[in-house]
Amino acid sequence: MKQAIKDYQRIERALHYLATNYKEQPTLAEIANAVHVSEYHFQRLFSRWVGVSPKQFLQYLTVQHARSCLRADMSVLEATYDSGLSAPARLGEMFHRLEAMTPSDVRSGGVGVSVEYGFQQTPFGECLIAFTARGITSLVFCDGKSHEQCLDELTQLLPQAFYCENQARASDYNERIFRTFDTQQAAEPLSLCAVGTPFQLKVWEALLALPQGSRVSYQHIADRIDQPKAVRAVGTAIGRNPIALLIPCHRVIRSDGMPGGYRWGEGRKLALQGWESVSHAELTLSGQELN
Repeated sequence: MKQAIKDYQRIERALHYLATNYKEQPTLAEIANAVHVSEYHFQRLFSRWVGVSPKQFLQYLTVQHARSCLRADMSVLEATYDSGLSAPARLGEMFHRLEAMTPSDVRSGGVGVSVEYGFQQTPFGECLIAFTARGITSLVFCDGKSHEQCLDELTQLLPQAFYCENQARASDYNERIFRTFDTQQAAEPLSLCAVGTPFQLKVWEALLALPQGSRVSYQHIADRIDQPKAVRAVGTAIGRNPIALLIPCHRVIRSDGMPGGYRWGEGRKLALQGWESVSHAELTLSGQELN
C-alpha cells in the first residue's frame, strides 16, 4: 500500500511537471530528475500508469493539439445536437447522473442530511470525496491544504448536516472513478447530488454531456444552455463546480486553444486533458480494430 501511494505521488508530480513545462518539451532525464527516480524506472512507471511514454504524452498538451480538438469536437458535437441526441456516442461511454440537492435541504443548511466523506490518493493529487445516500456531493483536490481546512470548506455547503468519515466507501468510489486509469475501461456512471443555483446546475448538466477527450469553448456551453451572452456567468459557474473530474469542467478551454482557468490549477487541468486524450485515443483505436 505504501509503495502504491508513492507511485501515485510520483505520477502526480510527473503530470504536474509535464503540464507546467510542456512548452519547453523537457527530456526524459529532466522529467525523471523532477520526480527523483532513474530514467529507466520513471519510463516504466509512467508508461504503466498513463499508457503511453512521457514523450507521447507531451504531444497531447500543446496548444496546437487543443485547437485541433476544439475544431473537431465542435463539429461532432454540433452535428449530434442537430440530430436530436444529447451527446455523441463514444465507444463504451456512459454519462453520470446529476441531481440537485432538494431546496428544503439547502434552505435548512442540511438539517437531517447525513454526509459521509474520505480522503483518497489519486494520480492527480490527494482529494476529498463526500457523498450522501443520493450520490457524490463533492470531490475536491486538497492542494496542500490540511484535512481540517478541507473539511471546513466542505461543511460550508451544508453547515447543519451530520458529517461522518467513511474511508471504506470513499475508497470504493475512488476505485470506480479512477478504474480507467489502470485498465483503460470506460468509466461507469455514478449518481451525483450537487448543491448549486438553478443556473449553476444548468451549466453543470451541459458539462456532463461532453464526451471524454473532447474540448469545447466557454461560448459553446453558453450557447448550449440558450444564454449565448452569459459567457462570463458560465465561466463563474464552471469555476464553482463542486465535483471535479465527474462534472468535467476541465474539458472547457478558451476559444484560442489556451487552457483557461481551473479551480484546482492550470497544471492539473492540462494533465487531466492529456490523460483523457490518451484514453480516448486508445478507445478509438480499439473500436477501429473491432470494426
